[in-house]
Amino acid sequence: MEQEENKLVEERREKLKALRAKGNAYPNDFRRRDFSGALHSRWGEKSKEELEKQKPPASVAGRMVLKRVMGKASFATLQDGSGRIQAYVTQDVPGYEDFKHWDLGDLVGVEGHVFKTMKGELTVHAQKIFLLAKALRPLPEKFHGLSDHEMRYRQRYVDLIVNPEVKDLFLKRTKIIQSIRDVLREEGYMEVETPMMQPIPGGAAARPFKTHHNALDMELFLRIAPELYLKRLVVGGVERVFEINRNFRNEGISTRHNPEFTMLEWYCAYEDWTYMMDLTERLIRAAAGVTEVVYQNTKIEIGKPFARLPIPEAIRQQGVTGDLRDRSFLSSQLSRLKIEHKSEQGWGALQLMLFEALAERHLIQPTFITDFPAEVSPLARRRDSDPDLTDRFELFIDAKEIANGFSELNDPEDQAARFLEQVKAKEAGDQEAMYYDADYIRALEYGMPPTAGAGLGIDRLVMLLTDSPSIRDVILFPHMRPETQG
Repeated sequence: MEQEENKLVEERREKLKALRAKGNAYPNDFRRRDFSGALHSRWGEKSKEELEKQKPPASVAGRMVLKRVMGKASFATLQDGSGRIQAYVTQDVPGYEDFKHWDLGDLVGVEGHVFKTMKGELTVHAQKIFLLAKALRPLPEKFHGLSDHEMRYRQRYVDLIVNPEVKDLFLKRTKIIQSIRDVLREEGYMEVETPMMQPIPGGAAARPFKTHHNALDMELFLRIAPELYLKRLVVGGVERVFEINRNFRNEGISTRHNPEFTMLEWYCAYEDWTYMMDLTERLIRAAAGVTEVVYQNTKIEIGKPFARLPIPEAIRQQGVTGDLRDRSFLSSQLSRLKIEHKSEQGWGALQLMLFEALAERHLIQPTFITDFPAEVSPLARRRDSDPDLTDRFELFIDAKEIANGFSELNDPEDQAARFLEQVKAKEAGDQEAMYYDADYIRALEYGMPPTAGAGLGIDRLVMLLTDSPSIRDVILFPHMRPETQG
């Protein structure tokens, strides 16, 4: 197969060599005036007779994906960004003999007028034809397309050419993000951009990527979250703020994880976590645009109020009946499940591990999980009625965490103490524990109003709303292992 492709490439290179001998092989003097989609919309309902009278002029360009040579006349199908249009080329058109030797995949321009064939297909009758760019590599066979998933992700440019539905998916992604922006702007939120390279990575528990700034001779980290910078802005008086951008986490790759991914984070002064749950629900409904979706053959109810379930209750629903704040009991349950845990972890960390092991996979319909222990929520405000808990939620849909939010911790002394706990955890070997951020503590010391914040995973939301089984399906250029060299 590879030898056959190499032969085709070599044949095309010979054609390119001949083109170069005649002049500019990659001209840029053709100007397209019409898109195929617009031509179909404007003229598709007209009769053959009406078009013959009007002869509407058309100038189209695109990739040649089909060609039928029939001696004195030929048909070609051009694919542009809006769809496909057929071209009809006759032997009296200058360059027709050359056209017969052009290859599928070549970029072609056609000037002429619109008509309909005997079969009623809208077509551009060519008066001039132009070869705009020679394709040296052949497209995958038309009947088989491009079905190899790894090749599709690695060569997304080919995937987009031969699988038109892929572009439709990413167009839907764009619309999902825009609908979220629209809701937040209507609510008075300001969109900002915060640093991608940070001297101290913060805002989440994750292992960062490291880089180095030569001129300043300092270590920098790709951000794992924009949270601490966005909350600095709240301190500064930007009371409603959001950012949609990339985060980077030095973790494994799976159907749910990519080392760089898109997150929405947003913060609102003088509100609390219950406001954030309500707004998260509204954002997802706006993004979906429907009351229910089907994801991998499972119906997901978007239109109904999302359930709200405390972590202990979620665990008890799986048959666990003991004291869920008793460290010894939790340790025994984890040991029974053969889940490793450490002596320095408190009951809060063990309770969360037990929840993740037993309950998380059952959260198919949209569910806000609440009552997170303070031990595992270093940036969240403690609950007034129970300081061992925080006013925090995570939203699960189809057993995936989609969003995480809480009433923000705005007590600088409490935050400093919790940063120190994270530093101890890091020194004990936890590579995902947070760093101590002295400047952030200084910002809090100027006074941050009571604030609610949340983060929503855009990629996982798009997976859900486009029925995509892998995060790689919804990221244009997902990370891949290097290609093996033969």
